Parts: sequence; C-alpha cells; structure tokens
Amino acid sequence: MNASRIALVTGANQGLGRALVEGLAARMNAGDLVLLTGRNPRRVTDAVREVAELPGTRARVEGRVLDVTDTDAIAALADDLHARFGGVDVVISNAVARVLPAESQAARADEFIDVSNTATHAVLRSFGPALRPGGRLLVVASSLGTLGHLDRRLHHLFDGADLDQVEYAVESWRSAVHSRTAQEAGWPVWLNVPSKVAQVAAVRAIAAERRARDLATGTLVAAVCPGMVDTATSRPWFSDYSQAQSPAQAAEAVLDLVFAEQVDPDLYGELVRFGKPLNWHDGTPLVEQDRLLTP
Repeated sequence: MNASRIALVTGANQGLGRALVEGLAARMNAGDLVLLTGRNPRRVTDAVREVAELPGTRARVEGRVLDVTDTDAIAALADDLHARFGGVDVVISNAVARVLPAESQAARADEFIDVSNTATHAVLRSFGPALRPGGRLLVVASSLGTLGHLDRRLHHLFDGADLDQVEYAVESWRSAVHSRTAQEAGWPVWLNVPSKVAQVAAVRAIAAERRARDLATGTLVAAVCPGMVDTATSRPWFSDYSQAQSPAQAAEAVLDLVFAEQVDPDLYGELVRFGKPLNWHDGTPLVEQDRLLTP
C-alpha cells in the first residue's frame, strides 16, 4: 500500500463500523487518515473525538457526514478524495438499516434496500475507480449472502450477473414487494437474505471486471462476513448470543484482510469469513425464519 494512506468506513458511528475505524486508526501510521462517516452530524463528531482520544490511535481521524442513500453524495465524496489525495487505499462499505423482527418487512423494504444495496452499488461504482493500486475495497455482508439461500427460481438473476443486472434484480425484488407478489415469485420474506445475496453478487460483478489488473497490483475487492456480532442491529434476531463476538473482536478478521501483505487470489471477489472464501452456491432457503416474520 502507499506510504500515506487514506481509509474510509461507512456506517461508522457505532457497532462494527466504529470498531473498524478504531482498528484502522490503531494499525495505520501517524501520516495516514481514517474517515469516519455517518448521517448524523452530532454522532459523527462525538465518535471522531472518542476514537481520537483512544490510547492506541496513531492515524488522524476525521468525520464526514454521509447519508449513503444519497448516491450523488457518495460520488461527490469519492471525487473529492480523488482530487485531494489522488485516490483512496481502504474503503469498507458497512452501513446497514436496522429492522426489528416485529416490524413489517415489506413496510421497511425501501429503506433497507436503499441503505444495503443501492448504496453498495454506488460505493462500488464511485470508489472502485478511486481505489489506488494495492488498496482494499470491502463490502460487509454475511454468510446469508451465498446464492443457495435463495429459491432456485431466482438464481439466474444473480449468478454471473454484471452490476447493471444485479441492480435490475434488486429493483425487480423491490417492485415485487410493493405489488405483494414477492413470495409468489420465490423471494424470502426476510429482507436480509436477498439483500445480502445481492451485495455479494454486486461485489462479484465488479471483481470480475477488475480481477487481472487488481491481482497484478496487490489490490483486493471482496465481500466479508464478520460472523455473529453482538450489536443493537443484530441482537433482536437471535436468542442465543453465547458465541457472539464483540464489535472489536469481529473487526479483527476484516482488518487482517486490509493489512495482509499479499492478496490471496482465492479470496479475490469472494465472500470471505475468517480468512476463508465461502462457496457462492452453498446455502439453503430459510423457510422457518420466513414463517415467523411479518410480510
């Protein structure tokens, strides 16, 4: 990576995003810059101050107010960093919308898709060209992002798709939710499943276009699964948290990918969990979870 590096994390006010900023600021050098982004100005300001005051912080930490549902704002930030610094070295797309099990999945679909998917597409499109050789472009997903978690009728929408086709599939899913035909077409009730599959498919699409060039320069584009993390977003979904990690613990495996001296070609463009790629075609539809949720 470059001697003076620029890193950016979305959804970084709290939870895993905050832990990733803390880890980057501790592992990077004094001349480097970590950008902590979120949509609430006060929370961004407070988080930056708190991270800067941690005893292990070495890099400079700055805040940027960024609503990831504003795709123009994502593009503008990427352009600004490219103009000011010649690009970025680390981008971690982490923002997610919080949905509770008791809430109607259909009623929350637009916000969830805008934050998790439309924003992911915008980050990939805008920051991909700004990524400097040797950089890292990572999208935080989950093990639910493998294709097998979807009904087989939907596999063709994502398997081997380019980014335009992934976007089309996501918007088709959104339309089906609104028209109340989603379940008939095979879409799960639980928004998290198609959303995560689409995130991984988007990463795979971008990676397929860049693979040869990126591997030649030690650049990594991948989706990452941090495992079960004890956060306000995930806690309502699980009854047993005995195996859950703290955000700081979950951040470690992601940060290891960021700071690896060499890029493992087997990880490039894949969904990576604890340093190992997950098979894109693995998984089974989560029928029981869907039965318990409100459409």
